[in-house]
Amino acid sequence: MTQIDSPPRFSRRAVLQAGLGASAMIALPAAAIAAPPGFDAWRDAFRSRALAKGVSDTTYSRVMGRIEPDMSVFKSMQKQPEFHEELWQYVNRRASDWRITAGKEALRKNEALFGRIEQDFGVERGTLLALWGVESAFGDPLVQQNHMRPVFPSLAALAWNEPRRRAYWETELINALKIVDKGWGTPDEMRGSWAGAMGHTQWMPEVWLNVGIDYDRDGRVSPFGRPDDALGSSARFLVNRGKYPRGEHWGYEVRAGGAASSDSKKSFAAWSDAGVTRADGKPFPQPNAGAKLWVPVQGGPAFLLGQGFYAVRSYNPSMNYALAICHLGDRILGAPPFLQPFPGSERILTLAEVQEVQTRLTKAGFDTGGTDGRVGNDTMKAVRDYQTKMGLLPADGYGGLKVLARLRQGS
Repeated sequence: MTQIDSPPRFSRRAVLQAGLGASAMIALPAAAIAAPPGFDAWRDAFRSRALAKGVSDTTYSRVMGRIEPDMSVFKSMQKQPEFHEELWQYVNRRASDWRITAGKEALRKNEALFGRIEQDFGVERGTLLALWGVESAFGDPLVQQNHMRPVFPSLAALAWNEPRRRAYWETELINALKIVDKGWGTPDEMRGSWAGAMGHTQWMPEVWLNVGIDYDRDGRVSPFGRPDDALGSSARFLVNRGKYPRGEHWGYEVRAGGAASSDSKKSFAAWSDAGVTRADGKPFPQPNAGAKLWVPVQGGPAFLLGQGFYAVRSYNPSMNYALAICHLGDRILGAPPFLQPFPGSERILTLAEVQEVQTRLTKAGFDTGGTDGRVGNDTMKAVRDYQTKMGLLPADGYGGLKVLARLRQGS
């Protein structure tokens, strides 16, 4: 099994305002590193600060009594892999065949939940399915177990020994302790990224405390287990923070007729009068709703973006992320790929083809972390290393058709 994707990191203020945790790179814990001297004294002294913030002495002893700091977080912090993707590569990886298939199954299992959310908040099921799939692979327990680490050893290490943002990490450690104190999660359940982002939506502890709601009415906000609270909380955030419009689709691929991106907001009817039409030839179902024109890459697909798109962007302030989420949501619900391809793009690999890439890379000595058809940092690093060795430029870590063809040729 490979690692799953993560959105960009946020400042502490942006985390709370945007309602999304700093979903940093999700990695397998490195080998245990001995804690430098002084941790025990810090842990004992930190007790009073935690108690002053409302953490019970019982919870502090339960969680922190014998904890050892996970010093590997500093290596993870310093050595996060960087991949410079074209927009089409970014979208393809997130709207993968695996996510589309798994998203359909997640919808089948949670049909009643998504129906209730649509009724209560007006947020389309495709949007939430895509967010869930990108953030935590639809809450896959194997991902939790194999590709996430216990958050308390990580946060303890950062709160104790990360000088640049120590106050932030101290606060998040206390927030995580409060979650245990409230009975929202146990220390064993609380697994996440090296930075402490956790649960179905990969939120930081502070965000769970301030944004999470008890949507299943069981008396607690649950980052783990049933997805009701996480998805209900995300829907409410999209409405409250992102002004998600009930009953409106996020937008449409269009034929722009040579028009360029515009920050001018016009009705769909006005855009239609200006010669901008849906790529599939269908009429705009709500001609009076407002939209902006976005042409991300000249020669590629163009889009009229409604407020639903910008609501997703408020969840993570990246146009690329919002487009990937909105497109993945459409694909899960049966829509086709973009009708106008991006220049130089490749089609999305099938699940079987991704697994073939992973299998061939592994046999060639490039560890993908598994052959499950999910593409994360492990697989991308293996692809990049293979590209570098074979002189395939650019060595961008994208395992598409060109890489697959070269792998089939052998070395």
